[in-house]
Amino acid sequence: MSYDPSRSTKSLTFSPQDNNGDTDQNTNENRKHSVLDEKALRVDDTLFIRDQRVLKISQSYQSILDSIGEDPLRQGLLKTPNRAAEALVFFTKGYEQSIRDVVSDAIFDEDCENMVVVKEIDMYSLCEHHMVPFFGKVSVGYLPNKRVLGLSKIARIVEVFSRRLQVQERLTRQIAEAIAEAIKPRGVAVIVECLHMCMIMRGAQKVNSRTTTSSMLGVFREDPKSREEFLALARITPF
Repeated sequence: MSYDPSRSTKSLTFSPQDNNGDTDQNTNENRKHSVLDEKALRVDDTLFIRDQRVLKISQSYQSILDSIGEDPLRQGLLKTPNRAAEALVFFTKGYEQSIRDVVSDAIFDEDCENMVVVKEIDMYSLCEHHMVPFFGKVSVGYLPNKRVLGLSKIARIVEVFSRRLQVQERLTRQIAEAIAEAIKPRGVAVIVECLHMCMIMRGAQKVNSRTTTSSMLGVFREDPKSREEFLALARITPF
């Protein structure tokens, strides 16, 4: 999710800022989009602001329980609003980190031209349309161009983007773009395969359906042989 400068991370009260004029607006629109420079919406949160968030979310959950006909005061539900609020803050902890902070200390100069593949990274996210989970596996590959990225940071990139309200298509693209910006490889490829609870528990209710998305940048888009090699190496096993 892109950082919106009209939203303040210092307060739970959000208000639009004044427009500085058409010239500034056009300049911002023409500026190249950077995944690395996106500011996480909660990156500046203090402990006090976090506690405010949890309290406000907890009050909302209590209202939801009442709205569905439950009794928020019965024994089994007394602590549910606070537990649910804490869980939601955890599920969306990707808003607390920026990608630049995650990768900046793990980029290394290395004369390597072989394909690097990290496959079947577990991921869990929340669908932004229904706020119910979708989860699955991510496989990432890149062809280095004199620089490599620490392997654990690839998993961290997946974690940061997935722990936000998401759609699978955008998540796939963001992972690929972040790696491409960070180390400028000759190519990046990402495959994501997920089960969506919004399809399984409601709507179509197709229990065995899985959604697969891919993003191919650079060599992987242009060269069929490189793409085929990645697809063979990165094949995700059933889960």
